[in-house]
Amino acid sequence: MNIKKVNFNTSSTTFYFAAGIAHLKEFVDVQHAVMLVDEQVFNQHAKRFKGWKTIILKSGEQYKKQSTVDAIIKQLIELGADRKTILIGVGGGVATDVTGYIASIYMRGIKFGFIPATILGMVDASIGGKNGIDVGVYKNMVGTINQPSFILHDLALLNTLPEIEWQNGFAEIIKHACIKDAVMFRELEANSLKKYQSKKTLLCDLIQRNALIKTNVVIKDEFETGDRKLLNFGHTFGHAIENTYKLSHGYAVAVGMVMACMISEAYQGFKDTNRVVELIKKYGLPVHQSYNAKKVIDVMKADKKKVKDVISYVLLQKIGKAVVEPIAISEVENIITQLEAK
Repeated sequence: MNIKKVNFNTSSTTFYFAAGIAHLKEFVDVQHAVMLVDEQVFNQHAKRFKGWKTIILKSGEQYKKQSTVDAIIKQLIELGADRKTILIGVGGGVATDVTGYIASIYMRGIKFGFIPATILGMVDASIGGKNGIDVGVYKNMVGTINQPSFILHDLALLNTLPEIEWQNGFAEIIKHACIKDAVMFRELEANSLKKYQSKKTLLCDLIQRNALIKTNVVIKDEFETGDRKLLNFGHTFGHAIENTYKLSHGYAVAVGMVMACMISEAYQGFKDTNRVVELIKKYGLPVHQSYNAKKVIDVMKADKKKVKDVISYVLLQKIGKAVVEPIAISEVENIITQLEAK
């Protein structure tokens, strides 16, 4: 087990890399803990949660909504959860988002931690303190920024991960390489999904490296006033199509990265779109999604990154170097409409 504590503005998070759920009792009082566990994770690893109070979360983005929050809060009240309770989210991005959000508002805030059970959760969703729920097709429209007290990585949970969830997670890894780490981009080009799946040490190093890439960005800009915006690469268009076309998060982000690369060609003179496209394909992710430009623009107009008639779009100058470009929503609409027909 590798332990690393990181400090944010007013709080800290302790990472337990290459650990196990069995280690949890070393720093969490079972009597004061409630686990919110994704139902698929619970069904596949039920024995590992024996002795813990658990609330089962339905799997899927469609359950990341206010009615789910209300139902869980009712169960917490029935369990006698109080201000000494620590809430532990176990699962993918939906589980960690919902857990962090509920912990931030229950009794005006209680402690929480995460045991991400997917690649995407380990390298992205559990990190950075963004917790929230969707409102209709609008992703993460309601939420908080509040850091977990701990994040524990138990790689054994990945043994039952479906192939699509491996692909979803690698979309975020590719994103990190595009915006921050050209060396890692080349390593991803040289390796493959099957190689990472078969070599646990290689995978563990990659996951830790990505977790720390995001963590270091967040430490410098916890409340997204500067560099943290770069983590939205691929997410502007991606979020607009994700719920509209019922895509998995990684698939939507992969398509969004390709769109961002094409816009980068026009605004930043980016020359490596083909390399990004080929890497995305190599890891089993899509590079195109048919869409209705008007529907997509309508969702983007409600995006949190839009201010008045301008949207902050994350673009690439080169692989490993991203910038935030303010673009008029009318210009984005023209580009997306033109690309719709291609």
